[in-house]
Amino acid sequence: AHLLDGRASAGASVDSARQNLAATFVNAFVNAGFGQDKLMTVPSEALSGGSSGNWLFKNKEHGKASAAASLGMILLWDVDSGLAQIDKYFHSNDNHVIAGALLGVGIVNCSIKNDCDPALALLADYVDKEDSSIRIGAIMGLGLAYAGSQNEQIRSKLTPILGDAKASLDVIAFTAISLGLVYVGSCNEEVAQAIIFALMDRSEAELGESLTKLLPLGLGLLYLGKQESVEATAEVSKTFNEKIRKFCDMTLLSCAYAGTGNVLKVQHFLGECAQHLEKSETYQGPAVLGIAMVAMAEELGVEMALRSLEHLLQYGEQNIRRAVPLALGLLCISNPKVNVMDTLSRLSHDADTDVAMAAVISLGLIGAGTNNARIAGMLRNLSSYYYKEASLLFCVRIAQGLVHMGKGLLTLAPYHSERFLLSPTALAGIVTLLHTCLDMKNIILGKYHYVLYFLVLAMQPRMLLTVDENLKPLSVPVRVGQAVDVVGQAGRPKTITGFQTHSTPVLLAAGDRAELATEKYIPVSPILEGFVILKENPDYREDV
Repeated sequence: AHLLDGRASAGASVDSARQNLAATFVNAFVNAGFGQDKLMTVPSEALSGGSSGNWLFKNKEHGKASAAASLGMILLWDVDSGLAQIDKYFHSNDNHVIAGALLGVGIVNCSIKNDCDPALALLADYVDKEDSSIRIGAIMGLGLAYAGSQNEQIRSKLTPILGDAKASLDVIAFTAISLGLVYVGSCNEEVAQAIIFALMDRSEAELGESLTKLLPLGLGLLYLGKQESVEATAEVSKTFNEKIRKFCDMTLLSCAYAGTGNVLKVQHFLGECAQHLEKSETYQGPAVLGIAMVAMAEELGVEMALRSLEHLLQYGEQNIRRAVPLALGLLCISNPKVNVMDTLSRLSHDADTDVAMAAVISLGLIGAGTNNARIAGMLRNLSSYYYKEASLLFCVRIAQGLVHMGKGLLTLAPYHSERFLLSPTALAGIVTLLHTCLDMKNIILGKYHYVLYFLVLAMQPRMLLTVDENLKPLSVPVRVGQAVDVVGQAGRPKTITGFQTHSTPVLLAAGDRAELATEKYIPVSPILEGFVILKENPDYREDV
């Protein structure tokens, strides 16, 4: 609560559901993977006093779903105790609480491989329930738990929903996203067919809905980074209703060329953004995001994309300006560059509330898990600036939660191994969130705020931990400094500059690299990130 400025908290003595919901998310992000917090995991002594269960019920209807799911976030990656603690919510009479518990199970199992498949066992029975919120909880939970696994059981479970005439639009939309996540970058024909048919079955009225836009995204995720493989599907998408045709085309292309740095595609997207249309078209949003998705591959591309986005801000129509902050957030995710920070700070006071909200969320994204003091200060000022506007205040709180994510020990950057490899599931989670942010008012500020939990796919610890061959922690001195590009240089050039020597575990910021400062051990992997196993150097002699 101390993150709010003085003036804002004066009127906040009233317990508003929106503020409690914001607090739920802040708490979930800040304590991600921590195993305990002050709201959801109050120890059992307090239960007799009846205070722990209270936080859940300080949230209204669908807010309870996010509150129950936040327990999964707090116990992130701790499957055994996580499932034990979430279990109590399965016996609730409230459908929203059950939905949140199902989502929580998915979050706990996110990016964990487990031979006994606890998530599938728990969630499979709930997928075909009557209540749509429970179905969404189970479907999204499966999508998070099995992202990238290409699990056949899940396909056979979820594809029938897409063709189900009785299923509501939101259930179908989340099913498409979950299938896209599970089969991310697999070009799976069957899933693609199912999503295409689901898109063709939508009525005129449904095509105008904001959630329908998630169907093309689910389709795009199947081709994430697969370049030409998307072309057959892109041809099919040209036969869709003209309301969604261009949107689908842009989304498919942006996903297929994500992380490739393909200059021609960036030009294509810029060309789409350059058109000034009489009636505002929705397809330009994904085109702007597409510029960022394609260009995020290397440093130079990022710099050039930042310049192009600056032009779009000056000359673009309103719907383009709404997407630009999100594109900036994607280009510098968990990497708070000062110039981007200033641009977003300027946009966060924009006259158009949609632009302002996108800019605030993006401030959270570029500072995600960095504890960056400058962004934290900006957000504090914004919270007092917008103290009367509930929806903007909500965004400010979410951004504050992101900046202090995992108490500053996590990152959202989808690139790892010294910016060499791209994690498709991480990028998929971020892109899904950004697409929902293109229409904040109906999705995140509506009743689907739990899409924020898609970010869990991208969360990774950013520390370097060294262990010996028996996986016992081992503290060794390492030099941490700014990485230098030494490709093709002769001899043994210095790989880092301006280093400091610490003993592990150490935190690595964006663009940092570590190297061992001792000859005593040899790392098993050439890249020092995450967990590194060290072997003793047989040739090492202590200096006498």
